[in-house]
Amino acid sequence: MRQRPQFPGTASGGGAGLPASALRGVVDLGALAAKPPAAPAPTAAAGAGPAAAGPDGAGGTDSPLVYDTTDATFDADVIERSLTVPVVIDFWAEWCGPCKQLSPVLERLAEEYGGRFVLAKLDVDANPALAQEFGVQSIPMVLAVVGGRLVPLFQGAQPEAQVRRLLDELLRLAAENGVTGVASGQAPAEVPEPPMDPALAAAYGALEENDLEGAAQAFRDVVAANPGDTEAKLALAQVELMLSTRDLDAGQVRADAAARPDDVQAQISAAELDLALGDVEPAIQRLVGFVARSAGADRDAARVKLLSFFELLGPDDPRTAAGRQALTRVLF
Repeated sequence: MRQRPQFPGTASGGGAGLPASALRGVVDLGALAAKPPAAPAPTAAAGAGPAAAGPDGAGGTDSPLVYDTTDATFDADVIERSLTVPVVIDFWAEWCGPCKQLSPVLERLAEEYGGRFVLAKLDVDANPALAQEFGVQSIPMVLAVVGGRLVPLFQGAQPEAQVRRLLDELLRLAAENGVTGVASGQAPAEVPEPPMDPALAAAYGALEENDLEGAAQAFRDVVAANPGDTEAKLALAQVELMLSTRDLDAGQVRADAAARPDDVQAQISAAELDLALGDVEPAIQRLVGFVARSAGADRDAARVKLLSFFELLGPDDPRTAAGRQALTRVLF
């Protein structure tokens, strides 16, 4: 099962600086979601018009440092490659005028920086599902992947000086997170995935068909047969979160939580909704606050739910450590 990075609300404002917390703003809930249907091509960013003919087209470049990526090759030449060198993704289309201004700048900088990052170009018309998966609303849009984690960069054509500033900041963040490789002169090779356990493959197959109930049961069967399968346990937890939140009326859930601050189920439902939408810190803060002002069985229910959130995020996520510290403070 491919593990694609997810970043709810990916697009940052045009020209916005890279936030210092960018590498920590990810929760992989969407990595297990069924593949979305093809979406209409994004509209061009403000000021875009029909693509003007000219020599500086946005596509067609393929080199060890600048290459096209597609749905079929994305895992190998973006996610896996990002474990050793930052990968910048240029979302473009042939009809997009601003793309034809920005792409040559990115390509030239990729060569100038000498392999400290590589540029993967993704045609949104040819890969609409990937564009939708990354929340692309307008193009050009530029993201990066560092160590398998998504980092928003900018949207819309930017001046070269601004692009350089953001790339330098990206490289500093990458170094802080141990991703300091330099791309070699070899084009990225597609790495075949090892054979998957048939039962686990069947569970993911049900998920691809958007059969959440079937997927949940299949993952339960895998865990029952192999209690040490951490991948299946995590997948099951994510699918169960999807099941518990898919039919919720977000407005009503939030209204109920606001009206009943001492109702443990109302607070848990709101926290689960926050988590499913990628609002991780608010979800944790909501339940920590409830634990602080409650007692008895209700307090314990909120505490247990928080612990399940921490398991879902994983021990390496800094929000897990921060949440555990906050929980400890209110418990003791």
